[in-house]
Amino acid sequence: EVQLVESGGDSVQAGGSLRLSCAVSGTYHHSGYCMAWFRKTPGGELEGVALRHGDARTRYADSVKGRFTISKDSAKNILYLQMDNLKSEDTARYYCAADHRPVCPGMSVMSYYENVGQGTQVTVSS
Repeated sequence: EVQLVESGGDSVQAGGSLRLSCAVSGTYHHSGYCMAWFRKTPGGELEGVALRHGDARTRYADSVKGRFTISKDSAKNILYLQMDNLKSEDTARYYCAADHRPVCPGMSVMSYYENVGQGTQVTVSS
């Protein structure tokens, strides 16, 4: 069974940076699986932030383009989200999601992914 554990959330000032990590335990029987980051805002809105297909192609929400970077250390089975120039509107609980399919099922619905972590809280104060 695949399990995902996020870490790295914190409280920071606007303009600051954070790096979130998502440790993957278990296996999908191949290395070319897809992963993504979602976030749930204080208002309850759930939105896709970034995804990484199994072939390493990435995609970002317009709201984070140029500020966030998704990457993966395949040797360590860790997914990262580098977040720079943070804004107050980035305040949310961030969730890591993974699926055995090499092409991610988009950024619209987190429940399309087979596995989702418990999340890590990011709070940005202005």
